[in-house]
Amino acid sequence: MMKTKIAVLALSAVLFALCASVNAQQPGKVFRIGFLDISASGSAVLVDAFRQELGKLGWIEGKNIAIEYRFAEQKNERLPELASELVRLKVDLIVTTAAPQSLAAKGATTTIPIVMVNVGDPVAFGLVASLARPGGNITGNASLANELNTKRLEILKDAIPKLARVGLLLVRGNGITRDLQLKELRPAAEALKLKLEEIETELDPKGFESAFQTAIKKQVGAIMTSAGFRFLTERKRIVEIAVKYGLPAIYSQKEYVDAGGLMFYGVDSTDLYRRGAVYVDKILKGAKPADLPVQQATKFEFIINLNAAKQIGLIIPNRVLERANQVIR
Repeated sequence: MMKTKIAVLALSAVLFALCASVNAQQPGKVFRIGFLDISASGSAVLVDAFRQELGKLGWIEGKNIAIEYRFAEQKNERLPELASELVRLKVDLIVTTAAPQSLAAKGATTTIPIVMVNVGDPVAFGLVASLARPGGNITGNASLANELNTKRLEILKDAIPKLARVGLLLVRGNGITRDLQLKELRPAAEALKLKLEEIETELDPKGFESAFQTAIKKQVGAIMTSAGFRFLTERKRIVEIAVKYGLPAIYSQKEYVDAGGLMFYGVDSTDLYRRGAVYVDKILKGAKPADLPVQQATKFEFIINLNAAKQIGLIIPNRVLERANQVIR
């Protein structure tokens, strides 16, 4: 009799565990994902990569997930309200694409899981306690943006041996993002014997034109865009103005070269968005952000567009061309 009771209890425990597992996965439930970004047009291709990866993992919009997209249209001041709106909608998870979006989401909730797709230094921004043990409700990818800025300076120096002054395009009033980048870039420029000219601009055609005119007045020999996605929406215009003024430029996203820009060095952003989808998959299946280490970027690309070089009469040394992953001719 005792053995029968034990067997019944054991079977009951197994059935309870199976039921709990089934309930945790909540078959038939449509999970709501909030997606917070600075601009819809600037990262459309990357968002598509994110959605495609979700699809490969079995998450289909309209079937078992619904994505609530919120775009600030290049206005950082709108991010906190948009993040709060997603919280009021009681989404199951929030995806953020960069530091300002992540900070806004963190300010709006301490309980809803947040997945960062592409943040330069999450620890410096105060988003996570450490990469290995993020703690709290935030995890995702670290893109090493500040370190890559330094590498871009080195590439410019190698590509233009006589280079003495570099203009750094900065979004006016970009706060902590700007400060963290300059903290790394200023000593790096000094070590390379380069004068770093910090040129602030508004995100409009008049602002860009004025910024490049300032670069010419300061006798800048090359331009680099600050890391981040604020300039990405206007990449075609920026590339055109750089050509107009005959200034070599290195950019922080591949999409600039796709638009005719000279050089790109940085992370494979498409890979980061796909990896962001993997985090979403794990969390929707029950993992806690605090237990998922933040992953650093592992895929980097260096692309040179020789057609763009020809337009401004620049001859790039062979030793630099040999280092490129891709040379567009």
